[in-house]
Amino acid sequence: MRVIFMGTPEPVAPILERLCQMPEIDVVAAVTPPDRGQGRGRRAAPSPVKAAAQSLGVPVWQPDGLRSPESLAHLAALRPDLIVVAAYRLFLPPPALALPRYGCLNLHPSLLPRHRGASPTAAAILAGDAVTGVSLMLLDQGMDTGPVIAQRKYPLTGQETAGELTAALFALGADLLAETLPPWTRGELPAQPQDEAQATLSRQLERHDGQADWTESALTLERRHRAYAPWPGLHTPWQGQTLKLLELSAMPDASAGTAAPGKVIASDSGKGLSVVTGQGILTLDRLQLEGRRPVTGAEFVRGYPEILGANLGDQQTKP
Repeated sequence: MRVIFMGTPEPVAPILERLCQMPEIDVVAAVTPPDRGQGRGRRAAPSPVKAAAQSLGVPVWQPDGLRSPESLAHLAALRPDLIVVAAYRLFLPPPALALPRYGCLNLHPSLLPRHRGASPTAAAILAGDAVTGVSLMLLDQGMDTGPVIAQRKYPLTGQETAGELTAALFALGADLLAETLPPWTRGELPAQPQDEAQATLSRQLERHDGQADWTESALTLERRHRAYAPWPGLHTPWQGQTLKLLELSAMPDASAGTAAPGKVIASDSGKGLSVVTGQGILTLDRLQLEGRRPVTGAEFVRGYPEILGANLGDQQTKP
């Protein structure tokens, strides 16, 4: 069976690797975006999927899009029986969806119809979900709206970051795909329509989403910290610079008396620092001032003792 894989980031590379391990599968192309400039020098760098495909000996195709007649002709010339998509980040036009006889299948890291869209793992953490999972669905022209072929659940511990959760769910998705493809291609698995009444949509994260709002509770801020790792991260302005909050712990029932949200106080140990929130206290265990190295809370206080007593809430900016 001739298969095309479409994807971009590091967490979906195991799906390509699993496809290559299946004896009945011939991966005829890995489709991924063109190399993009990265780092301060903006040097062009390949996507993780391209790097994985090259190591596996899979031909790589990097179109700017799939809507042009030239791109569609190239796709048709590959004669795919199946297209597998995971975090490719571009919509497939109707002619591409209609091309393979077994359809275009998408692995999405949520239990659809919950958390459709661009940031499903962050959305699951922000919502405090106890369980999430991965869905294998048949692509249509909507945003994760196609019928679902199979799902696997994944319990949450309340400690995961979005980056860790995304990697775990796509690894689970690789197993799900390997188990599901044989009965799907034999016509033994019906695709079930999603319940639109249960649908929720996650949006693309932006840089300003990571700015801490100290009027929120300590538990909410702790969730945001995990949901926005690795990007955009939780951060706060201080003295005209960005202070990145790398590791923290919430004390939801702690009180600082009449101190306003955003007030920086000494931690319980007296060596580090904490911040008063709308409900509870957030201890900053590890942080980084832009342009400097990461340090512990105690190290930061030794270097910048003036932060104790400051009110970070006074420096909040909104987009």
